[in-house]
Amino acid sequence: MAQTAHHDHKTFDAILHFWAQERPGGPAFDQDGRVTTYAEADVLTRQIIALLLARGVGKGDRVAWLGKNRDIYYMIYIAAARLGAVMVPIGWRLAPPEIAYILGDTGAKLLFADAEFMDTARQIAADLPAKPEVIEAEAARTAAAGFEPATYTPPGPHDPVLQLYTSGTTGNPKGAMLTNTNLFGLRAAGLAAGLEWQFYEPDDCMLVAMPCAHIGGTGLVNIAVANGVRSLVLAEFTPDGVIDAINAGATHMFIVPAALQMVVQHPRAADTDFSRLKYLLYGAAPMPLELLKEAVRTMPKSGFLQAYGMTETTGTVSYLPAEDHSLEGNRRMRSAGKACPGVRIEVRGPDNHELPRGEIGEVCVLSPSNTPGYWNLPDATANTIDPDGWLHTGDAGIMDEDGYIYIQDRIKDMIISGGENVYPAEVESAIYGHPAIAEVAVIGIPSDKWGEEVKACVVPKPGHEIDADDVIAWARARIAGFKAPKSVDVIPMMPRNASGKILRRELRAPYWDGQERQVS
Repeated sequence: MAQTAHHDHKTFDAILHFWAQERPGGPAFDQDGRVTTYAEADVLTRQIIALLLARGVGKGDRVAWLGKNRDIYYMIYIAAARLGAVMVPIGWRLAPPEIAYILGDTGAKLLFADAEFMDTARQIAADLPAKPEVIEAEAARTAAAGFEPATYTPPGPHDPVLQLYTSGTTGNPKGAMLTNTNLFGLRAAGLAAGLEWQFYEPDDCMLVAMPCAHIGGTGLVNIAVANGVRSLVLAEFTPDGVIDAINAGATHMFIVPAALQMVVQHPRAADTDFSRLKYLLYGAAPMPLELLKEAVRTMPKSGFLQAYGMTETTGTVSYLPAEDHSLEGNRRMRSAGKACPGVRIEVRGPDNHELPRGEIGEVCVLSPSNTPGYWNLPDATANTIDPDGWLHTGDAGIMDEDGYIYIQDRIKDMIISGGENVYPAEVESAIYGHPAIAEVAVIGIPSDKWGEEVKACVVPKPGHEIDADDVIAWARARIAGFKAPKSVDVIPMMPRNASGKILRRELRAPYWDGQERQVS
């Protein structure tokens, strides 16, 4: 398979200019029936650059966005990137103090906002030292149309153009800076390796349903624009929206496990023709094997690709290819696959040396997609990226003899029970298939006997009751006894942060209150 046009450009400016010439009538963005072609996007983004310049925004300045996924956000982002300004999308689910922290940290001169977030944006901006100007998104589109397309000097391949704030579970979020090279530097290696999923046909369509404040949202548009195809933009994820988009011709998408579960278990899924969906990328959280098998059964003609990475690696640095997925399930479906072409991955010990295959340690990555660092945080940068350029992910993993990586969990979430290391994700995967359980999170709680012991917090499926002894027996039948939970809490819903990740610290807090240490 090969697309009709090829380029090796590595900056947004050069890429958009290429497609505006090569595929001027091709759709670049499609939202709620409004289609913007590549030629139109080229002109509009240069008009937005004129608007930015008129307001004193130049290379290296930060420009912020507060809102849901919007086609105009992506064009403001591309305009800023063409100029060399740095776009900072802020999660709309964040509380005002969290929004204020990020906006203040950026020092942004301009804050673009969705209409429904304008009041929040104005209130927050008024209290910040930089007093950023707040511009409503559609007003920006109208205002930009009054400018002549700008003349400007585009940035270089190693200049930052995107700043994403890592959600974290403790402390303030950190702004990971991403350059043109980070965004596009791995593409050529993937094409040269002949990876089929790296090639796009002119009529392919990328469904953008994950939040734009995360690499799984904005990152998909980077891929779509690099390949000159349509981005079908949903304001936010809903299972109905995803199914409608697939019916409307979406061929590629990325989804997190919790969202995938909602799609495959939706009543409409049984009657939906998923065959037009060429590739479904999933990642960002551990995928229980039973859920993955259910998804493969629901979409048997789609190519499943697990994508492992993080904000600091600009998304995917390892992948589990479609051929490693099967209806009956297999060992490799529990893995995060192997390093993408152009990426090196090692599992290292505390001494920062690679461990023998099969031993557990920290997953470390050397890649052109690695962030150059965190905005204004040199110490945090040095703690994450070593002097040789290897990025330390904080994930505990094992690499097998074939180079497949098995992520166990975040190192800080590891439970030490009776001297044995227990990774919550492994226990959660074992429990997930229980017929009465909708969601599960595993934590460590204090134990006089073991130091820590394993507790499962579970949310029942509607209409089901959960028996704790049954859950413990279910787990013991599938994993080692010391890993199985000693107790089970049934809760109505999981606490989550703004990006949807389960907040284990909130589940742990009642049990560790008054303890001198948060581990025993």
